[in-house]
Amino acid sequence: MRNYVEGEWRQSVATESLAVLNPATGEELGRTPLSPAAEVDAAVQSAARAFPGWRRVPVTERVQYLFKLKDRLEANFEEIARTITMECGKTLVESRGEMRRAIENVEVACGTPILIQGYNSEDIASGIDEMMIRQPLGVCAIIAPFNFPGMIPFWFLPYAIACGNTVLVKPSERVPLTMQKVFELLDGLGLPPGVVNLVNGGREAVDAMLDHPTIRAVSFVGSSKIARHVYSRGAASGKRVQCQGGAKNPVVVLPDADLGSTSEIVADSAFGCAGQRCLASSMAIAVGDAAGPFTDAMRDRAASRVTGYGLEDGVQMGPVISPESRNRIETLWPINRHKITDDGTVYLSADWEWFIPADDPSERYANRQRTRAGAGYRRSAAWSFEALYVWDRSRNTVDEPFTATDHAAELTMKRVW
Repeated sequence: MRNYVEGEWRQSVATESLAVLNPATGEELGRTPLSPAAEVDAAVQSAARAFPGWRRVPVTERVQYLFKLKDRLEANFEEIARTITMECGKTLVESRGEMRRAIENVEVACGTPILIQGYNSEDIASGIDEMMIRQPLGVCAIIAPFNFPGMIPFWFLPYAIACGNTVLVKPSERVPLTMQKVFELLDGLGLPPGVVNLVNGGREAVDAMLDHPTIRAVSFVGSSKIARHVYSRGAASGKRVQCQGGAKNPVVVLPDADLGSTSEIVADSAFGCAGQRCLASSMAIAVGDAAGPFTDAMRDRAASRVTGYGLEDGVQMGPVISPESRNRIETLWPINRHKITDDGTVYLSADWEWFIPADDPSERYANRQRTRAGAGYRRSAAWSFEALYVWDRSRNTVDEPFTATDHAAELTMKRVW
């Protein structure tokens, strides 16, 4: 993987690198250099030099580059989507959806000449008029996660450059290939050198970005743990920091719910993108008589879910990103397995199989054959989303319970995170 600095591709001088693996096959797709702080500084200085001239380019001219970018993304849509599947593991349908959302962000940013407008207010007080204008900040940094390598950088990049900022992007070291392809497209737009920059790396690169005095703002998406680190360290350096961390999303299923549509929606939420997204449902709370039928419906949904390599036809769910993620997930359900009872407290993760490359290369294709995420298997692919739990009126037997009310009946549920 190369870095992109001041309008040119550069080989990193890093002495360490990480393998980029296809999660479905174990194939090594490339290596990510762990760029040192000096290379981050070079990219920041490049962006800083470009900023004074770029901010003075009229906004109506800046967005012309975005119109070109949209066309190039459309022309290379399928290639980028396949790259996402290869390095991230999600299905091709999911990768296409991700790139569609990325392009939509470019389209919205093309409206910046209107979005960036300020306002005037006459006589807000005696003899006082008010005027508000929006101005670019300067060098902005984007730190992206592994689960949406195509979409999430586009939550920030097109808006930043349309508003007159210059940008440094650091993709996840696990999935750098998608941004390599995107920057190949950016390279052909004719942007002034230094307006967009790309640095590959790990924690050293991130900390260098957070500490650098020239970077004015940082946008981050990832785990809550890393979000706290990015926010505290970046804010301590006087930066504007926006961090979006993880989430837990309980779903409440009432007795009068339509089980067909409900189980379909919950299954799509829980299993989509192998559950590796902040909006994935990780807990379902079945109220009263809904517990049994909903559990059965979810078992049927899981049993019919086709798992495998996302580039193969018919596959509905790919693997999680790495064996380490699999191992972490496996630690979640055995802890509570002994609590499966007949009173409606059911841990659906107890007896399903998942598609994930084995640690032993000779076993990587052991589950390649359209494995079903259902009964009869152990360690389900389904539970890449950290296990789906179904409760009815559980007894208050755990620490820190929380309550909800339904038809004046109190429900006590375990906090599962």
